[in-house]
Order: sequence, then structure tokens, then C-alpha cells
Amino acid sequence: MKIDISYGSGGKQTSNLINDIFLKNFDNEVLNRLEDAAVLDIKGRIAYTTDSFVVTPMFFKGGNIGKLAICGTVNDLSMMGAEPRYLTAGFIIEAGADSEVIEQIAHTMKIAAEEAGVKIVAGDTKVIEGNGNVYINTSGVGEILKEGISIQNCREQDVILLSGNLGEHHAAIMSERMGIENNIASDCAPLFSIVSDLLENKINIRCMRDVTRGGLATVLNEVSESSKCRVEIEEPSLPVSDEVKGFCNILGLDPLYMANEGKMIAVVPPEQAEKALEIMRNNHYGANAAIIGRITKGTGVSMTTVLGGNRMVDILYGEGLPRIC
Repeated sequence: MKIDISYGSGGKQTSNLINDIFLKNFDNEVLNRLEDAAVLDIKGRIAYTTDSFVVTPMFFKGGNIGKLAICGTVNDLSMMGAEPRYLTAGFIIEAGADSEVIEQIAHTMKIAAEEAGVKIVAGDTKVIEGNGNVYINTSGVGEILKEGISIQNCREQDVILLSGNLGEHHAAIMSERMGIENNIASDCAPLFSIVSDLLENKINIRCMRDVTRGGLATVLNEVSESSKCRVEIEEPSLPVSDEVKGFCNILGLDPLYMANEGKMIAVVPPEQAEKALEIMRNNHYGANAAIIGRITKGTGVSMTTVLGGNRMVDILYGEGLPRIC
């Protein structure tokens, strides 16, 4: 069934779209009440965030726009030391979209939300003129489990951990667009379980950040600027799969600036670094975690290269790749 403008009228067809696809997949006791707003049970301080997803293509190896919309918002909450609890989902659907495609996206969101332990408790649907694309906005709230985790809190001698291989989401999207056959899949994943493991084991996390647009280089520059410190990393320590390395060599890409949707950095005190690394590696999503550098006195980000040289690592300028999330 093709979606036309009448499905955004607010009438019977809108109701059918919501009931047949969204309520069926997002079924829960809060959403099913269909009130004007969700009434939620949250205690203490909360984190709140929102993000919009316009990725092209909508389906790619390792996920689709729906999985991205759940994981992106869940991960933003997690990086603040918050347990993701509730999400809202707003859909802007272009006329011509296939209802089976929307159903597939919604089902993926259901699976991703269940894995992340969140409920989709409110939403909105608009149908506009267009060529069959789907855009999603997700907002989320989470309960703060640990106060004080901030990009401004890094201190000299702190150690930087990266939860896994760089560049996989970026390479997967680019491969789909360019028609390049390979086995590279997006790393799109909810990261709260890593955060939970670290907190349960009393790791004193100074700062966390998911490595998305702009890549690791941009994230580390944000850490340097916000904490007024120097970040020093070691190129030989950066985890990158052989397939992504080969992909980068062919296309002239730098993994430092490539986006991920299932990787994070954590900055911890030096005496807890090895324990934190072990905890990350014991998590399904942190198997390739590595200690990649440390915080020192000064400004900017520098990297010791595989040849022993030293290179300043700047923030990404321009747009590395449009519509990657």
C-alpha cells in the first residue's frame, strides 16, 4: 500500500496508519491510552534529549533509519550517566512511501527499544508531498544514575578508552551509496549496557561521549576545548577493522573523522583504566575496546603516529558525509 496525502488528514486513514503500524509495534500501557500526553513515572533528576534522523539510504547493512533513531537518542542519554526510560517518536512521511517499508522500520524500532529497555510512549505522524522518504525525530528522557559526568570534567593524567572499531557506520553508508560490495556493517547499537556495567563496578567516569558525526577527532577536540586540556592519543592503539582500513585506503578516508553509531569514549582516572577496559571488553558491544590515550596539560589534540611522529588532530571542517544519521 502506498501512502498518499490523505493518510496525514487526521481522519480514518491516519487512524489506520497509526493503529496498523505504530501502535501494533510500539504497544505499551502508556502509549495505548492515547491521551494528549504521556504520564510517566520518573524519580529524581532526569536527562532529556532530542534528535532527528534523515539518513540516506534508509536501509543499510547493519540497520535502518528506525534502529538509528532509537540508538541515537538512547546513546545521548546514556552518555550523561542516565538510564534511558521513555522515548517519543515523530514521523514525517513523504507521499509515495510504501506501508510495508514503514512497517519494517517500526518493527526494527520495536526490537531496538526492547533491547535498550525503553518504551515509546508518545508520537506524531505527518504526511507531506514528496518522493516516499521517511524522517524520524526521537526525544527521550532518562533517570540520572550518576551525577557529574560531563565533557568539562577531564583532568590531567586521566585515561581515554574507546569502546571499539572506528568508522563502521560511515563505511557501511558510503558502501550502500556507491554500490561497493563488502562485508562492512553499521555498528549501530544501544550503549547503555556498557555504561551500566561501568557504573555498577564503581568506575569514576569523568566524561563519556558517543562517537558520531565528525568522528573521534571531533569528539576529542570537544573534550579538549570543554575541559581546557590537551588530549594525546596513540595511532597504533586505535582499533580499526582490516576491512575498514582497506576501504579507507581505496577512498582516501581517515578513520579519525568517520562516524560511528555504536561506539563511545570514556575518560576515567588512571588507577581505574585497566579495570574499566576489562569491563568494556566483557560487554557484547565493547569486545574491541582499547585504551587510546590520556589527558595532559595544554590545549588541542595530538596523535603519535605509527611511524613515531607527532600530528595535530583538528576538528572536522565541512560536512564529511551528508545524511549519515
